[in-house]
Amino acid sequence: MQIFVDTVEEYISQIPEERRDAFRKLLETVDRNLPTGFQQTMQYGMVTWVVPMTTYPAGYHCAKDTPVPFISVASQKNFIAFYNMGIYADPKILDWFVAEFPNHSKKKLDMGKSCIRFKKVEDITYDLLGELCQKISVDEWIASYEKNFKK
Repeated sequence: MQIFVDTVEEYISQIPEERRDAFRKLLETVDRNLPTGFQQTMQYGMVTWVVPMTTYPAGYHCAKDTPVPFISVASQKNFIAFYNMGIYADPKILDWFVAEFPNHSKKKLDMGKSCIRFKKVEDITYDLLGELCQKISVDEWIASYEKNFKK
């Protein structure tokens, strides 16, 4: 379920009311823990933190006039999704996250390549996601992006 709006507040107003507080807390967790240099915006129908075009003018390889995405948060039909491209690009970070998850949750980890899914808001592992946000700086993400994705 993509919500195409211009602002984060418009996005939040469109998601189910019972998810709004948890969603805001998740956004605050990312803002508080993400290294300096990333910028929050709306991209692809999700709240996304990107490498600004002023920092990386080459842009996203899929759309050159678009900033390179790093983390996105979305309210999907049946879950809240947390997308972290660092997990997809760096096996060490993925291994760390998978090993740490059971220390923060009694639930089974539900994830795809870069998407971590939380079916219930009370299951969101804010502290662990905060730690994950701290793992890659803007410069490290640009280097990883160029190595792994840009062809």
